[in-house]
Amino acid sequence: MKFREKLADPARALSIQFATIPSPVVTQAIAAAGADGVLIDMEHGAVDWATCHAMIAATQGFDCSPAVRISKIDEAECKRALDMGAEGICFPFVNTPEDAARCVAALRYPPEGTRGWGPFLASSRWDAPLFDYQPRYGDGPYGYFTLETAEAAENAAAILATPGVDIAVMAAFDLSSDLGLAGRFDHPDFLAAAKKIEDAALAAGVPLAGGARDQASIAAMKARGYRIFANFDVLMLKAAAAAQAGWVRG
Repeated sequence: MKFREKLADPARALSIQFATIPSPVVTQAIAAAGADGVLIDMEHGAVDWATCHAMIAATQGFDCSPAVRISKIDEAECKRALDMGAEGICFPFVNTPEDAARCVAALRYPPEGTRGWGPFLASSRWDAPLFDYQPRYGDGPYGYFTLETAEAAENAAAILATPGVDIAVMAAFDLSSDLGLAGRFDHPDFLAAAKKIEDAALAAGVPLAGGARDQASIAAMKARGYRIFANFDVLMLKAAAAAQAGWVRG
């Protein structure tokens, strides 16, 4: 588990791909391409649990951290994903510091947390004897904490000051939708809410993550302090297919 080492370097920018396509082949290709991490999407994607396990396994042998975006803040979903070998968990709708503390606890074994013991699959993914998994890797899992509502923006400073918060995700479309401004990323109210999240993350020293689909947006986000940049496999596939169709049609 090396992702925490990467996070600890404030000068390092990281490339993440959301895996919404239920395919170990696609996940393996993303890992082989050099992505720092893959986020298997069980909130909005078509991935089931068996396929999730295969997709996690497909990152084996690459310097690509397998993480899972679960459908809600839920200890059972978090535990299951980690026990399949996920290195990280993406928590949606973290609206309060109490939500954040609950997420941190779900990543940790007692007495620091609430994670139940059962790394029968994870021990193989991380090449450890069953009873060595917890002492070797129990402190390794990390969390993406997604701030995507007006409430989260108001509480951003308290959320990101919670001990154990690893990554702050500013979910632009959800935030704009919650403000009644879906997709209006230039609206003053959206910009003000987004800035509260960004400023709180920078003040707390928590790495900022966000969606970035082209080089220009990455450059602009880097200027605002972002370190982690995410795209979506299905959107990249569609864009590539559309480009080829255009070339063929002339």
